[in-house]
Amino acid sequence: MSAQADAKKRRAARAALELVAAGSVIGIGSGSTVNLFIEELAADPGRVRQAVSSSDASSARLRARGIALLDLNDLAGLDLYIDGADEANRARQLIKGGGGALTREKIVAAVARRFVCIVDDGKLVDTLGHFPLPVEVIPMARALVARELTARGGRPVWRQGFITDNGNHILDVHGLTIGDPAALERELDQITGVVTVGLFAMRPADQLLVGTAQGVERR
Repeated sequence: MSAQADAKKRRAARAALELVAAGSVIGIGSGSTVNLFIEELAADPGRVRQAVSSSDASSARLRARGIALLDLNDLAGLDLYIDGADEANRARQLIKGGGGALTREKIVAAVARRFVCIVDDGKLVDTLGHFPLPVEVIPMARALVARELTARGGRPVWRQGFITDNGNHILDVHGLTIGDPAALERELDQITGVVTVGLFAMRPADQLLVGTAQGVERR
């Protein structure tokens, strides 16, 4: 990560911290920008009482900084979920899953009343699909799903050597131009063997905090 990109991400992370009510319970995602958010959170003891994490990696970071974790099943809902993205468009629709935590991220986002996405301005695009679309699949269905994705014009590449926190595989789909993200999300979710797809369009972010060289844009 370049120093300039790191500075932009940290600006977005600090802006997200301002949205966290003292003593609250929040959902926390994963990725490089979220790691910076966790650092900011740890520097403000007591800001968060407990958290729900969307990945084993983030859980380890939170525990190391003394932030207690909850099981999502023990909660009726969450007021706030903070996460990053690999791509975001101006409708706040996202591609996520570069780190492989897309299924748990989508679950926490579905529960949260407010989903705030923190990114640097290099992640903003007019049309999603420049970043390969991650699709989590049941291992025995990997070839089946790959054929279905190829038939839809994509070029799926198995992320070899990587197993998700749920014990599944990832296919990264190259070559897609995603003009209607919500429609594609619905379509790919119906392929037998797909656990979930890294499009967050049917449930987009409620707010984007975009770190720039000048400050933070709020969308």
